[in-house]
Amino acid sequence: MTSGEADVSRRRLTSGPGTLLVWLYGVMVVGAVSRSAVQISTEFDRAPLAYSLSAVAGVVYGFITYSLVRGGETARKAALVCCVVELLGVLTVGTWTLVEPSAFPDATVWSDFGIGYLFIPVVLPLSAIYWLRKAAPKGDAA
Repeated sequence: MTSGEADVSRRRLTSGPGTLLVWLYGVMVVGAVSRSAVQISTEFDRAPLAYSLSAVAGVVYGFITYSLVRGGETARKAALVCCVVELLGVLTVGTWTLVEPSAFPDATVWSDFGIGYLFIPVVLPLSAIYWLRKAAPKGDAA
């Protein structure tokens, strides 16, 4: 890939809907990391699993944000993998919190499929997966 092609690929990830995705993921980073940092530092013994999962969500959101901003084909593929992992996490934790609520004495970012965050945690990876697949170079299946 030439330098010009890399620049086009980078611009494509952060143009149009990509700009909105970067902004939303950035907001989710701040929300998840801030929430988990306060909860872990002040009341970790109350719900260690929930607070740890919120911290993991924040790290995942941060990596996706970085990958979208970084651009390029490798970053697009990495972001795509992370979005799939994120979606699996939201679906797993969301189901787990409904089936076994006693396992979560306090909510996580992904509890009840992200209800505390207006379901953004379940809609965001679906939107990002669609965008990242659309941004793939022609002929690339990923």
